[in-house]
Amino acid sequence: MIPRYSRPEMVAIWSPETKFRIWYEIEAHACDAQAKLGVIPQENADAVWKAKDVEFDVARIDEIEAVTKHDVIAFLTHLAEIIGNDEARFVHQGMTSSDVLDTTFNVQLTRAADILIADVEGLLAALKRRAEEHKMTIRIGRSHGIHAEPVTMGLTFARFYAEMDRNLSRLRDARAEIATGAISGAVGTFANIDPAVEEHVCDKLGLVPEPISTQVIPRDRHAAFFATLGVVASSIENIATEIRHMQRTEVLEAEEFFSKGQKGSSAMPHKRNPVLTENLTGLARLVRMAVVPAMENVTLWHERDISHSSVERNIGPDATVTLDFALSRLTGVIDKLVIYPDNMIANMNKFRGLVHSQRVLLALTQAGVSREDSYKLVQRNAMKVWEEGKDFMTELKADAEVTAALSEEEIEEKFDLDYHTKHVDTIFERVFGR
Repeated sequence: MIPRYSRPEMVAIWSPETKFRIWYEIEAHACDAQAKLGVIPQENADAVWKAKDVEFDVARIDEIEAVTKHDVIAFLTHLAEIIGNDEARFVHQGMTSSDVLDTTFNVQLTRAADILIADVEGLLAALKRRAEEHKMTIRIGRSHGIHAEPVTMGLTFARFYAEMDRNLSRLRDARAEIATGAISGAVGTFANIDPAVEEHVCDKLGLVPEPISTQVIPRDRHAAFFATLGVVASSIENIATEIRHMQRTEVLEAEEFFSKGQKGSSAMPHKRNPVLTENLTGLARLVRMAVVPAMENVTLWHERDISHSSVERNIGPDATVTLDFALSRLTGVIDKLVIYPDNMIANMNKFRGLVHSQRVLLALTQAGVSREDSYKLVQRNAMKVWEEGKDFMTELKADAEVTAALSEEEIEEKFDLDYHTKHVDTIFERVFGR
């Protein structure tokens, strides 16, 4: 996580100040619940709230931790310095460090998910707008990187919309799954703290109680969360890769916006490179890098160990901050993407009608020619286009075996581009619901 690829709102979730504020709220709400149960005096619970407007001294907490070698104890010591040792004596009553750490981590992931969900919603709006704008803009579809049959640029945007819409559902599910808290005490048995405390704290923090924890919240939830981030990152790379291919000089069907004063190369002044989408490809790799460690964190010893801790201190902020930045950057790319319809048509016609070969093949079979013979007839004429630069329609009309089955008018009809767009409206209705 570096400033170059970070946005302030997401970064703030992972700041020490935010973390300690959540720790404080957990402890204060727990004290309220304990007081209602008669476990601690109400005046002690009230005293904890004296720190509600205090900005915790991160440097002081670090100083204490340098001695205690324990971050939660360092924080509790600092809190006692603020509200008084006697007033703070019931803070953390019956709790264990993981109650604070795990619940806080899930609060942070939930808040991060809210930002990511909003990011995807913004990207979807951009994709929908561009899909509608280029609904019938014809371009060649490619399989294996080779010309296949005509599609439209609108369909390209629409399929990316559908993919990201699935990711929106995945993120919402991941948010719901990670939004749990645990205030269950050592080894999760509630031996020293009433389950009502957990319920109260979770309610105040917008979480639901973890049905059963050990001394930690089960890490399969986190594995699913980071796996979801990895899927979203892969979808970003999928879109970015298509744009990079479209911007290749030999293709140039679309191009990242090139702003006034922008430079493409320190050596070659003519260059206009797809730097943003190349960057997105790299950022996607970084997000996916968190997935395997999150999976490996599921396995812990007995009721708790901390082998997951160092991993999560890194992947929590790194993956969410990077994905937030990537989604925002991709939305900007889509919004400003320059489309070249004339180049799309020129590319499609580069091999003089070959893209209509399947229609001719099917017409021959409909005319009574066997599929095997139809394929041979079409392929032998297609190879003349590939190898000799011939025109496909001209060669078909000159082939006596073809014209024995199809008239010239029937052959010409098979080169009508409108044939390939007749179901675009149906696909759009499926994708966009109208």
